[in-house]
Amino acid sequence: MFDKVLIANRGEIALRIHRACREMGIQTVAVHSTADSDAMHVRLADESVCIGPPPARDSYLNIPQILSAATIAGVDAIHPGYGFLSENARFAEAVEAHGFTFIGPTPQHISMMGDKIVAKQTAHDLGLPLVPGSPGPVESLEEIIALGEKIGWPVLIKAVAGGGGRGMKVVESPEAAAEAFSLARAEAKAAFSNDAVYVEKYLARPRHIEIQVLGDGLGAGVHLGERDCSLQRRHQKVLEEAPSPALNTEQRNRIGELAADAVRKLKYRGAGTLEFLFQDGEFYFIEMNTRLQVEHPITEAVTGIDLVREQIRIAAGAPLGMTQKDIVIQGHAIECRINAEHPETFIPCPGKIVDYHPPGGLGVRVDSGLYTGYVMPPYYDSMVAKLIVNGTSRNECLMRLRRSLEEFVIGGIDTTIPLHRRIIGEQAFIDGDYDIHWLEKLVGLKK
Repeated sequence: MFDKVLIANRGEIALRIHRACREMGIQTVAVHSTADSDAMHVRLADESVCIGPPPARDSYLNIPQILSAATIAGVDAIHPGYGFLSENARFAEAVEAHGFTFIGPTPQHISMMGDKIVAKQTAHDLGLPLVPGSPGPVESLEEIIALGEKIGWPVLIKAVAGGGGRGMKVVESPEAAAEAFSLARAEAKAAFSNDAVYVEKYLARPRHIEIQVLGDGLGAGVHLGERDCSLQRRHQKVLEEAPSPALNTEQRNRIGELAADAVRKLKYRGAGTLEFLFQDGEFYFIEMNTRLQVEHPITEAVTGIDLVREQIRIAAGAPLGMTQKDIVIQGHAIECRINAEHPETFIPCPGKIVDYHPPGGLGVRVDSGLYTGYVMPPYYDSMVAKLIVNGTSRNECLMRLRRSLEEFVIGGIDTTIPLHRRIIGEQAFIDGDYDIHWLEKLVGLKK
């Protein structure tokens, strides 16, 4: 097992990794920008190294600085968390080349799944169901129109190197294709330095279902059930629950085993998530995230398995240590992402925390680096906390979540806590009757 791990991230996920390491008897090294000198994970880590000024490109995305910090601190391994460099194959290669262990998948798997076209072809070869669409990038307007006529309008133009909704355009008819094609390519070029796009059938009312997987890199692999991530705003997840209220036992077993089988065939190493759209009883693979997910705690709540601990064990060369029969889903869990944003306009609201009181009690977990007096910097993602609640049933979970949101106090800044109170009070959410467009309609946003 490792003696010392460097955490190449910030905020609540850095604190989450630190806690897992300390429970395993592993020392931690926090890296931070000058803006994060007073962050909770920096205060709690065994050691800390400043790696640059506030802009992420000069600190948390600065590979040479992170590797220098790892060398100075004498660590064994580096955990990338999520975001930043977590799905950067070049970073994973550099970590290994400098003699450290990368706590995550191989650079080859990161690269494979980071290219949407290669990922789709790989998924097809692995027997995963795909959304009908182009087999590769489209080069002309004529190709888009021909595909639209073949698979049916509307269609969705997506960036090959995309994410977060950038470079993504819905095309309702042949007449709208030219403008959408031009805009999608321009957005993709600006966001990813790659203007390649592809086309898929646009699904009108799908759910977003993802399957958590673990593999040991040697051919053993399991799934840990599904998460429903359909509550989204501008392609960003807002609230997630496990298991999904939309699936029956046959459906969840079918897609879970397909995902686990894919992991075994790939000889995938570490934690990952296969994401699908689900509509009319059918699943359609959209992508694989080769990292830990923001919403991983709800899977931990219903399985009792510490995913970060498993990531570290696998990276250290330990066997998977579990079979599919060992994994039992119990109860229900929901996660609310609490952002420092106005709950109606969604304008970011960084600033000083003048009062902080997280909820507690049975089945309540809060992942956050906040504390009274902390000054939230304006340079990074606006998520400041994750409220995770679980119960023996979905109804018990909802009642506990309502109580927890009433207790949660974050003073000094605007947050999205009122939005979450509104969401869980809506009858459609209580009934589990929602899709990926439901939240945007609720808050009055356009697609």
